[in-house]
Amino acid sequence: MAKPLSAAAFLQALRDEGLKVVEVGSWRTHNRAGHGAWGPMNGVMIHHTVTKGTQNTVDICRNGHADLPGPLCHGVIAKDGTVYLVGYGRANHAGLGDDDVLQTVIDEKPVPTDNEANTDGNARFYGFECENLGDGKDPWPKAQLEAIEKAAAALCRAHGWSERSVIGHLEWQPGKIDPKGFTMASMRSRVKERLGSSSPGPSKPAPSNPEPKPSYEPFPGAGFFHGGRHSAIVTAMGRRLVAEGCGRYASGPGPDWTNADKKSYAAWQRKLGYSGDDADGIPGKASWDKLRVPKS
Repeated sequence: MAKPLSAAAFLQALRDEGLKVVEVGSWRTHNRAGHGAWGPMNGVMIHHTVTKGTQNTVDICRNGHADLPGPLCHGVIAKDGTVYLVGYGRANHAGLGDDDVLQTVIDEKPVPTDNEANTDGNARFYGFECENLGDGKDPWPKAQLEAIEKAAAALCRAHGWSERSVIGHLEWQPGKIDPKGFTMASMRSRVKERLGSSSPGPSKPAPSNPEPKPSYEPFPGAGFFHGGRHSAIVTAMGRRLVAEGCGRYASGPGPDWTNADKKSYAAWQRKLGYSGDDADGIPGKASWDKLRVPKS
C-alpha cells in the first residue's frame, strides 16, 4: 500500500527502466478526478485493448467512448514497445474486482480465482493497456512483451513491491479475459527476474575503448637546432610545419636541420604573431609546445 507516485516520478521510473516513452497531450492532468478515489496504490494491472493500429489505440485509450469516458489507462504499450502516456490519476481501466484478490496483492501472495466484483480497482492499480486484438491469434512481439515487463518492474521498483503486485485484468474481475496470448504467471516470472538485478537506470551507450592521449616531443632546447643536427625530431617538426601551412621546403622535410627548416619555423612563429627577433626561425618552448610535434 503506497501513496501514488507523482506524474514526474512515474515518468522517470519508466524511463529509468529503459523504456521509450511518448507523452500525449496534457496526460499529467487528464483523469477521472471527482469520480472516486485515487490511491492508496497496491499494484500494476495489465490489459489488452481489442484494437488495431497504434494511433487508433492511443486515441481510444485517451478519449474513451460513449459508454466509458477516458482515460482508460495510464499508459498504452504499443507493438513496438513504445509506451504512450495518456492520463494520470484515476482512470477507467480496472473497474470493480475481487477484494480477496486485492488482499493477496497487498500481502504479495499467489492470486486466488476471482469470483466477486465488489472493490474499486481504479483507485488501487496503475493500468497499462497493450495494443492487441485479444483473439489469441494477434501476436505479441518480443519488444512489446519486454516493454510490459519493464513497465511493471519500473513501478514495482519505485514502490518496493515484488512481482506479485502485478496482475492481469482477468485475475481481477470475473468474466474478463485480458491479457490473452501470454500468461500472467510468465509475465510475473519475467518481472521477478528483472527485479532480481539492480536497477538498470537510463539506457547508456556502451563504453568505447578510450583513445590514448597523444604524446608530443618535449622541447629539446634552442641549442638542439643547429647545422649538422640529424634527428627524427627534425623530420617530425617539419611535417607539422607543413601541416600548419608553414612549410618552406623544396623537398622533404627530412632529419637534417637546414635553412629550409629555419625558414619554415619562422613562418610558424609569424603565424603565432611573433615578429622581429622573436621570429628568427629558432624554436622556443612556447611556440614548440603549440606546434605539438608527435613523439618520434
